[in-house]
Amino acid sequence: MTTITRSPVLHTLALAAGIALAAGGAHGSPYSAINAAAAVDPVKVQKLRGGIAMLSGSGGNIGALAGADGLFLVDAGIAISKAKIEAALRTVGNGPVRYVVNTHWHWDHADGNGWLRRAGATIIADRQAQLRLTETLRIVEWEHTFTPISPADLPQEVLSADRIMHFGDQTIAIGQYRPGHTDGDMSVYFKQADVLATGDTFWNGMYPFIDYVGGGDIDGAIRAADANLLLAGTGTQIIPGHGPVGDRAQLIAFRDMLVTVRSKVAALKKQGMSEEQVVASRPTAALDATWGRALINGALFTRLVYRGV
Repeated sequence: MTTITRSPVLHTLALAAGIALAAGGAHGSPYSAINAAAAVDPVKVQKLRGGIAMLSGSGGNIGALAGADGLFLVDAGIAISKAKIEAALRTVGNGPVRYVVNTHWHWDHADGNGWLRRAGATIIADRQAQLRLTETLRIVEWEHTFTPISPADLPQEVLSADRIMHFGDQTIAIGQYRPGHTDGDMSVYFKQADVLATGDTFWNGMYPFIDYVGGGDIDGAIRAADANLLLAGTGTQIIPGHGPVGDRAQLIAFRDMLVTVRSKVAALKKQGMSEEQVVASRPTAALDATWGRALINGALFTRLVYRGV
C-alpha cells in the first residue's frame, strides 16, 4: 500500500483555509488565508533527479530545473514569497530564471509572474490561461474576485499546441489538457530525468479544487489524470500542484478516487436529488479520512462534482 506523507506546509494551509472553504468563509476569505500562510511559511526545497527540485510553501508547488545558463521553472508561486523563493532557488542552481511555465492561471501558481518577468524571465502559458488572467472572475469558493493583471505581467509566449523545449540536459515536453482542472492546464515532462509536473491536475493525497468558472469540470479532471498516467511510468517522480512529490501508484489512486466520486454523485443526481440532498447523503464518507483532510473537504468536493455531472 502506498503511504502519503502530508507536508507541514500543507498542514498549515489546511488549518488556515480548510475551515473557511468548508464553512463558506466564516473565518475569513480562503484567498486571504492562503496568502497569509505564504507570507509566514518557509519555502522548502526537495531535490529530485537531473538537477530538478520541488519548492513548496508558496501556494502551489514550484518545479525548478538548474541549467548552465540559469533556471527553468514550472509555476511561479505567490508574489509575497518572492524573497524566500529567490533564496530557495539559489540552493538549486546559479544564474537567473530564464523560463517559467504556468501550469494554469490560478494566483497560487502564477502570482509571481510579474516579478519573474521583470527579472528577465520568459513566461509561457496556454492561451486560455492567459485569457483568464485578463478577465474579472468571481470564484465563490475562494471568496475572491480576480481582476485583470497588468499587461506587463502577462505571459509573453502563449501556446495553442504542445511544445518541445531543450534546457540544460533536459528535453522538456509541455503538454496541454484542455479542459481539466481549468480550461488552460498544461503539464511539463522532463524526459531524461523522468520527472513530471502536473499542476493542479494532480493533488497528491487530497480532493482537488475544480474551477468551473475557469472552464474546468470533473470529466475533464478525469481525462487529465488519465493523460498524466500515459506519461508516468513506474519510476516517474511527479511534482503535483499540491501535496508531496508523488509516484504513479499515488496518481492511480487519485484518478480512481475521481472516478468513484463522480459515479456516486452522478447516480444520486440522476435520481432527482438536489445538490443539498446529495451533499447531505455524504457520498464521499468512505473516502474523507484519506482525501478530505486538507484544503477541500468531502462536502465541498461533492458540490464541485455535482455541477459537472
